[in-house]
Amino acid sequence: MSDETTTKPSSNGAGQRVVIVGAGMAGVQTAVALREQGWTGEIVLLGAEPHQPYDRPPLSKAVLLGKAEGSTLDVDYAGLGIGLRLGVQVTGLRPDKRLVETATGQLPYDVLVIATGAEPIPLPGGEGEPGVHLLRTLDDAERLRPVLARQREIAVVGAGWIGAEFATAAREAGCAVTVVEAADRPLAGALPAEVAAPMAAWYEDYGARLVTGARVASVDESGLLLGDGTRLRAGAVVVGIGARPATDWLAGSGVELAEDRSVVADDRLRTSAPDVYAVGDCASFPSARYGTRLLVHHWDNALQGPRTVAANVVGSRTAAHFPGVVYDPVPYFWSEQFGRFVQYAGHHSEADELVWRGDPAGAAWSVCWLREGALVALLAVGRPRDLAQGRKLIERGARLDRTRAEDPSVPLKSAVL
Repeated sequence: MSDETTTKPSSNGAGQRVVIVGAGMAGVQTAVALREQGWTGEIVLLGAEPHQPYDRPPLSKAVLLGKAEGSTLDVDYAGLGIGLRLGVQVTGLRPDKRLVETATGQLPYDVLVIATGAEPIPLPGGEGEPGVHLLRTLDDAERLRPVLARQREIAVVGAGWIGAEFATAAREAGCAVTVVEAADRPLAGALPAEVAAPMAAWYEDYGARLVTGARVASVDESGLLLGDGTRLRAGAVVVGIGARPATDWLAGSGVELAEDRSVVADDRLRTSAPDVYAVGDCASFPSARYGTRLLVHHWDNALQGPRTVAANVVGSRTAAHFPGVVYDPVPYFWSEQFGRFVQYAGHHSEADELVWRGDPAGAAWSVCWLREGALVALLAVGRPRDLAQGRKLIERGARLDRTRAEDPSVPLKSAVL
């Protein structure tokens, strides 16, 4: 990783330019945080889309259902002296020359922040097919809104977080919904079988059909053909099989990428290139808390990481021996699906001990993961107090009494040893 702890001090970046590639939540919040923390130099924010920067979570809910026209972020770019450039396609990076390459020319930088987020994984054979949709951008949501309004039959490929949220919105719009999942349960990549299995009933309870253990053989404008020969007819197919870091533009730049294509950042969110940082969905970072490298594709990471980047950019230029600010958050996300509010904090592994709080057949329950007695992760369904208390306990590394922790009538904070 690059070492910027001995950079010669300057007056908070005066005469220098920070270029931020990506105008999603992470990029915008980095620009805002730089100003809040005293950066006086130039800030250029590049966005690939023509739209004003917007928040993504409402796309799978309010925007889809016509309850909102968009989710534009409330930021006064001109007032903050942020140069917002929209519709800019970034094509490459030359760290040796400190140049960002775009479709319309080169842009020099003194500091670069990579915040290009993630892109949805397409369904093989579905690219370019009429009636096959992804859901990642505002344009995607606007294309899908009239589909839902016409109450078409919808096939959703993938029973992950996005698939469940879209299925919920489609049912609320009055559509007939079938969700196809290759694994034997929903959320197979995120949760262990015993935790995810009870969630399968949520689909039927909400009037959606869930088909598990089913692979898609082909897709066309009339629907899906499954591997066992079953034909699922649908007026539209929505693909939600995951996302991957949007880092193809870094090919040949020398910036280190991990096997999952994320930018390899250190614990201060610096990359392998000098004065280049990475933040949000495109970046992985080492967590001392969990003893592994994390790639977090969730809103809270895009909100918290920019503060660390800004502190390190400003600090490295105002102090002769700046140690840097370490980024090691407790990951957090939420999902609204099938009339339930689901929250998760922390990070668990298969080896961690699982403790139930409440009956998963009920409306409200939680699951705790303990590592050597310490709370490391928590999933809360309709129990926001568990989540709020649990998140603080994870940050503290608190150890829990197992018997008290599994009693849902006992506040989590009262289960601490």
